[in-house]
Amino acid sequence: MQKYVVLILTYNLEIILKEERHKLILREINLHNKVLTTDLSEHLIVSEDTIRRDLNELADLDLILKVHGGAMSKTFHYPFDGQHPVYAHQAKQVIAHKAIGLFKKDMLILMEGGTTIMEIAKQIPGDLQATFFTVCPQVALKLAEHENIDVITIGGRLAKNANIHTGAGVINELSNIKFDLCIIGTNGISVQNGLTDSDWEVVHVIKAMIGAAKKVAVVCIAEKFNTVQKIKISDISDVDYIITELSPDSPVLSAYTGKAKPVLI
Repeated sequence: MQKYVVLILTYNLEIILKEERHKLILREINLHNKVLTTDLSEHLIVSEDTIRRDLNELADLDLILKVHGGAMSKTFHYPFDGQHPVYAHQAKQVIAHKAIGLFKKDMLILMEGGTTIMEIAKQIPGDLQATFFTVCPQVALKLAEHENIDVITIGGRLAKNANIHTGAGVINELSNIKFDLCIIGTNGISVQNGLTDSDWEVVHVIKAMIGAAKKVAVVCIAEKFNTVQKIKISDISDVDYIITELSPDSPVLSAYTGKAKPVLI
């Protein structure tokens, strides 16, 4: 009898552990839009085979989208279908409202991709006259809904796991233009490691975007602060503004203020 009780308790513990893993995996995917199996394995201290099984189960439940080497958020991959709720949507709406305060008439504005930047594209005032460039086809389509702005896409090979154009052609085009303002997201941000990401090709494009602009604004929900991805994009001091849903005097942001630091919005 005692043997069966132990077996039942072990079985229940395994179920609980798996449920907790699934919650953590979903949070990582929603937070960073895409994750690698290897990173999840290291983060959760389980085998890659275990993570693959978890991702398959979550995909079968229609909660994530499996991609080569990992998984991504369905909202990030299908930003127009409205079937999948945007993670931290209210926070991203607040960020978008703040970011639009940087836009001025006749500016040349460069935008990356991602759900926060999609929210900015939705909220642009109807009377703004400006020219927007973007490396993201979904953002371009949303921007095109505004009658008074011109929209130009910078094309290249579409990185399906990031939904932006990448490659040497994109980087060369960016080097030929000087933008008034560049809006980028980030998958990791910390004082020590700066802006980071997990996609090598995306990192090169974002580096080129930063180098092509007079001013650079990073839009980022507070949950991403003090998180680090494997590949560095830039130092914090290379950007001019950090825009979050928090008040600039929030204790969460205290380490990001001071001399030679970005303006917090």
